Amino acid sequence: MSKERTETDPTVPGALAHRVPDLGALELLLAVARLGSLGAAARELGITQPAASSRIRSMERQLGLALVDRSPRGSRLTDTGALVTDWARRIVDAAEEFDAGAQALRVRRDSRLRVAASMTIAEYLLPRWLIALRAERPDTAVSLLAGNSATVGERLLSGDADLGFVEGVSVPAGLDSAVIAQDSLIVVAAPGHPWSRRRRPLLADELAATPLILREEGSGTRQVLDAALGGLARPLIELSSTTAVKAAAVSGAGPSVLSELAVGEELASRRLVQVPLEGVRLSRDLRAVWPAGHLPTGPARDLLSLTRSG
Repeated sequence: MSKERTETDPTVPGALAHRVPDLGALELLLAVARLGSLGAAARELGITQPAASSRIRSMERQLGLALVDRSPRGSRLTDTGALVTDWARRIVDAAEEFDAGAQALRVRRDSRLRVAASMTIAEYLLPRWLIALRAERPDTAVSLLAGNSATVGERLLSGDADLGFVEGVSVPAGLDSAVIAQDSLIVVAAPGHPWSRRRRPLLADELAATPLILREEGSGTRQVLDAALGGLARPLIELSSTTAVKAAAVSGAGPSVLSELAVGEELASRRLVQVPLEGVRLSRDLRAVWPAGHLPTGPARDLLSLTRSG
């Protein structure tokens, strides 16, 4: 038996997809049965009459059955065609149920977005991205889980978040990422602190040896600082949010290292002073993250796009 006969002969066993007409052909057959005209069926489905005729002939060859009688007065189903049409209707109805179910799942998925973000991004970047997302997807309910970079990774891997944002030196294991922005860390102190009156830049070794007001271990800021300096002195105070660290520094409790994004207002009002630093550059990539091998879809994909355009 030739290869061609194997692929076209309906009596030869094989993959179901090769033996059953596709949905487009079955929808055309149902339209011919309903309208009594191949031309009218073609117009309803938005195809040309020659294309419709060719599709019917191809289906007849695939099934090995005559389905439609064509005449100048129109097209009518053969007795066999009428029976096949009844079966086709069941298949098309089942396909419509399948499509409706899939659509319902998409709507449920797209009606919510769970975002996990490290503190600096959550406080100073994410709000404007979410406002832009709301303009594009007003019906999507967004929930935000704020924590340090390690917590963000845990949320994503446990399925408790759809998209995350981190600011550490590395991406948590099991996640893929994309750089969305860069950030710099700067040394700050209250105007009354001795460092605010320094005439020479602070040296990296001096910074590393000084107890600082710091975020907790696992935070992106702490990771970047520790990696850049090769170790840190025991913290003067350890706090769980950028806002708390900033407030402690403003009060004069001690110096700190914070994101440039977080201290713009305090520097402008002189509630904090930037201390020049020499011998080390404190910069970092801000990243969007998601479970490895699963690209963001729906509102998560749209939010990721907004971070890159803004």
